[in-house]
Amino acid sequence: MEDVARSKAPNSPVAGKATVFVFPDLNTGNTTYKAVQRSADLVSIGPMLQGMRKPVNDLSRGALVDDIVYTIALTAIQATQ
Repeated sequence: MEDVARSKAPNSPVAGKATVFVFPDLNTGNTTYKAVQRSADLVSIGPMLQGMRKPVNDLSRGALVDDIVYTIALTAIQATQ
């Protein structure tokens, strides 16, 4: 992945080190998000909703306790901005 990123953006200090992914629709994003989170045993925060007048974020029905705690922390940080 880093080789491809380096060829497309040779001067980028973050090429190949993405920590944010954007998906074309909710179903694709949710399916990929859950698959990566559960299979890799990673801490995963999101989805983060941007552009709202007030801080609002979403939790799925299958959210784990850590998902809830991190989303609350993220929302609290957004509220201070």
